[in-house]
Amino acid sequence: MPQFDTPPGAKPQRKGVVHMATASKALSKSNIADHLSKSTGTTKRVATQFLDDLTALAYKEAKNSFTIPGVGKLVLVNRKARMGRNPATGEEIKIPAKRVVKFRVSKKAKDAILGVKK
Repeated sequence: MPQFDTPPGAKPQRKGVVHMATASKALSKSNIADHLSKSTGTTKRVATQFLDDLTALAYKEAKNSFTIPGVGKLVLVNRKARMGRNPATGEEIKIPAKRVVKFRVSKKAKDAILGVKK
């Protein structure tokens, strides 16, 4: 009987590519920290601290727009006041103007995730 590196029927992993996410579960902060610690050769505590520092920096700099190269950027957007409708009663209501935070996904990330359109 031949020995396999991967179970029969499973796709073999490409060298240098780490497949962590499954189709049904999102990665948790702990999973991301674990992956970062293994790929950089540091401890999980250092990787968690890096994630916390990156998050804090993103919150602090979002007002100036904060970019993670190859992923996207956080931007502040001013929404205009508009008329809306209460879905329960159908009554028209005025929705006031406000500032919101949006995340714009980079073209590079879209192409990597969705594939390049031809």
